[in-house]
Amino acid sequence: MTSAFCRRDSVVLSPRSSEPGWQRTTGTRGDTASRPRGAVTLVTLPHVTDTATMRKISFWRYLAVKRKTLFAALACALLVFSMLGCGTTNHLQSITLSVSNTNPNAGTGFTVHGGVPVPMYTWGIYSNGKQKLLYGTGLKYQILSTPFGVAETGIFGDPNATPPQTVQLSADGQLTPITPPACSFVDVAVSPATTPAFQTTGWYIVTATYGGQTTPPGSVLMATEGLPATTTNKTGQCGP
Repeated sequence: MTSAFCRRDSVVLSPRSSEPGWQRTTGTRGDTASRPRGAVTLVTLPHVTDTATMRKISFWRYLAVKRKTLFAALACALLVFSMLGCGTTNHLQSITLSVSNTNPNAGTGFTVHGGVPVPMYTWGIYSNGKQKLLYGTGLKYQILSTPFGVAETGIFGDPNATPPQTVQLSADGQLTPITPPACSFVDVAVSPATTPAFQTTGWYIVTATYGGQTTPPGSVLMATEGLPATTTNKTGQCGP
């Protein structure tokens, strides 16, 4: 190769100039030292080296950009995942009836006494674990005309008749006692007991619907008609 294309540098690895055996020789270049055994000659090719270096730089810059892009994509995916919660963070999973507006697990048996309207409450259970009291025009209540079982005293009328009988269900879930009255309980206590022990004999079935979901059935127990007085139920009380 010509000197216009490449440059030749002499690098002496050992021995060092301070060590025995090293000496300077005189030739066409007075500054050239003799190369003992072990010397290495490096040839620097400017254009080739520059191209290779640029390729390495470009490669690392490419990797850096790819990493940033990947991290950004992962961050966006995590954000969407956290907002959707596997696609179901704010998804209504089920609904349930309750006798309480503070506890969705308080029970689904609604006992109606004479002259006292009884509210029903509907709770939504969401996929993120939250429970929310539901209301509004999207919430619908239903009561079946045919009760389950029989009344111990009185008559189970048709709550969907015109006018309704025995109990009336409003659009917002209120159960109002009306005529004819009925008692859904029987006293099964025996002497020498002096207090009643009630068991149910029948009830109306109620459900609610919201957001395409339907609650498990609840029961409406009537206590608007008294029971015969006995030694265990001296006042003829109907139900607890």
